[in-house]
Amino acid sequence: MRTLADDPSVVARILDHIDNRSTDRGAEVWHEPVENYRSEARLGIELMQVLRRTPTPFCPSAALPDAGSYVARTAAGVPLIAVRDKDGVARVFRNACRHRGMSLADGTGCKRVLVCPYHAWTYELDGRLRGVPHEDGFPGLDKRSHGLVPVPSFEDQGLVWVTQEGPAPAKSPWAELDGLVTSAQRLAGMSETDVAANWKIVTEGFLEGYHLQSLHADTFFPIQFDNLNVIEQFGPNSRVTFPYRRVNKLRDVEPGERSADGVLTYVYHLFPNAMLITFSKNTTMVVVEPTGVDRCRLVNYTLTHRDPSKGADAEALERDLHFIDAGTVQDREAAVAIQRGLASGANESFQFGLFESAIVHFHRTLHGAIDAARVAGR
Repeated sequence: MRTLADDPSVVARILDHIDNRSTDRGAEVWHEPVENYRSEARLGIELMQVLRRTPTPFCPSAALPDAGSYVARTAAGVPLIAVRDKDGVARVFRNACRHRGMSLADGTGCKRVLVCPYHAWTYELDGRLRGVPHEDGFPGLDKRSHGLVPVPSFEDQGLVWVTQEGPAPAKSPWAELDGLVTSAQRLAGMSETDVAANWKIVTEGFLEGYHLQSLHADTFFPIQFDNLNVIEQFGPNSRVTFPYRRVNKLRDVEPGERSADGVLTYVYHLFPNAMLITFSKNTTMVVVEPTGVDRCRLVNYTLTHRDPSKGADAEALERDLHFIDAGTVQDREAAVAIQRGLASGANESFQFGLFESAIVHFHRTLHGAIDAARVAGR
């Protein structure tokens, strides 16, 4: 069952906020201890008890277009590789050879088989061990038990999901994502960017518009509103709406016929560390991967309805991505500055106010997941 407002209802709420100079407000102020951004022990708990146990998007289906297509990257501190097999099934494995643990591949590409670059042990796309050079040197080797180690995964809603610890569901539990990523979209690019900040600080930057005017005065603010958002929750997740000033053009459109296309951006925060972000012709999937207590990696996939092989479409896509990147650079710089500020000792906790209710929901859910794991004795 969908729990989010439809586009006409969201537009109506936005227009009301514009008229009343208001925004959505939460019910409480949250105080998050600064130590939770600096503690190695806390990061270990987050990785083991939350990030590896929660179904999380690993990559878009469009990143695996053909048999043999693969995406290899680290997720929640664990090297994984997603690959589409010859039957069209997307599978995810621990990215380690069963001989000496060498990574089988890095980045993205397409292979007929997976070959370890160290000693050329060879695996089928479904993970079975196919060949071992000089196999007589391994008497008694049971190939059937030395295939790649699978990770529970499933493919749904245009995404490949993983659950590293515990069983994975058969499909996404979030009907709210239906139709958000479609088969008509193609992968326009993938990038990884290291950021010298705790993963939660970077995630928080996606979840409020209170900073639009001060931080993005020359990028997002000229076309958007400062501190004007519609904020909704579904399960542990949130959707934050960032309207554009041109939403005012819809005032003369019949309320039931108003479309969100081109007049707002939705940021879907999929707990704990993934975002799906909608634009007029593009959708961005971002995963914030912790790589240390004071650093993380932003993994970014850009999906588009445009045809990058056509000149006009390619130019429009490039303009869009350049504009988005200019604003996200500012967000990354702010996150790094916050991380530096942790060492000042000025704050024992961070305060998240009524305008930052999506962040409050994030931290409340994270605390709840950690507490539940502790009660379960995991």
